[in-house]
Amino acid sequence: MADEHQFIEDGLQRSQIDEFFADELGRAGYGGMDVAKTPMGTQIVLKAEKPGMVIGKGGENIRSITTTLEEEFDLEDPQIDVQEVDEPDLNARIVADRLANALERGWYFRKAGHTTLDRIMDSGALGAEIVLSGKVTGARGRVEKFSDGYIKHNGEPAESVVDEGQGVAVMKLGTIGVTVKIIPPGAELPDDFEIAEGADTSDLAPDEPEGGVEELLEEPDEEAIEELEADAEEAEDSEAADLPEEPVEEEFEDPEIPDDDDVAEELEEIEESVEETVDDDLDADTEAEAEELVEEMEEADEAADEESDGDSADDDADEAADADDGDDADEAADADDGDDADEAADAADGDDAADADDEEGDAE
Repeated sequence: MADEHQFIEDGLQRSQIDEFFADELGRAGYGGMDVAKTPMGTQIVLKAEKPGMVIGKGGENIRSITTTLEEEFDLEDPQIDVQEVDEPDLNARIVADRLANALERGWYFRKAGHTTLDRIMDSGALGAEIVLSGKVTGARGRVEKFSDGYIKHNGEPAESVVDEGQGVAVMKLGTIGVTVKIIPPGAELPDDFEIAEGADTSDLAPDEPEGGVEELLEEPDEEAIEELEADAEEAEDSEAADLPEEPVEEEFEDPEIPDDDDVAEELEEIEESVEETVDDDLDADTEAEAEELVEEMEEADEAADEESDGDSADDDADEAADADDGDDADEAADADDGDDADEAADAADGDDAADADDEEGDAE
């Protein structure tokens, strides 16, 4: 089995054993345990407020606990040592169980919290914190915190110095979680310091100046002033001696400054050169544009000629069609006129014959 899995199994077994002791020894004031595996077996140290209740009459209770540990948790030859807690009010596990029992008996949470906190601080604790979370007074859960003194929340001291315990109060509305943190008296914190009394500070004291303060405040004599002036002159002479020799002044020729006429001529030349370059560029551009325009105009003329030829052909076709239509219409009209004339002649001849016959009959 890998080491990681072994660590996980050991931690799980330790948690299960702790829960078992909390259920079995709750009335005896269970205050925690320490488990150490040795070649001779498993050594378990129990901390309880009432060791007599843990051992039982004639050791009956401790023997049943040992048997359960061997059978259910597979511990080899468990050896249980029961120790009495010297100050129960400084044991976070016992205080959390007491506070949970007080809440279950109907104590108001603020009264129970402040009372428990005062008892912890009266026992000499450096700091304490009590946190109640859950449905404290109503249907909605919330968190209530009571703290006093100095408490560490993170870092290595929070794990090694602070004693932490949890408890659960089962109420009608729901459960209330109780967390208690205590810093016991005499705990060594990394930010603590002490002032040593009667320590020898002669090596640390600064050297006192020769003479008193009055001598320092007195005005200096003329001799002292002369000595100071002489020292200052010597210092100046030494500084002057250290200075390099006088630098050689280099002569520089005066720069030639052009006249206004020369400047004007140069400007005119520059402007002319710029104009010429611009004109050349413009000429090249205009020629290219002109060629493009000519090509476009020629293409447009060719397209127009092609369109005009097509239109004239269409006109000739239309005229021919119209002429044919006119000739057909004239022929049809002539034919109709001839037919009408013949019919009219025939009718007239018939009428004349009928009239002649009628006259002959009348004559007879």
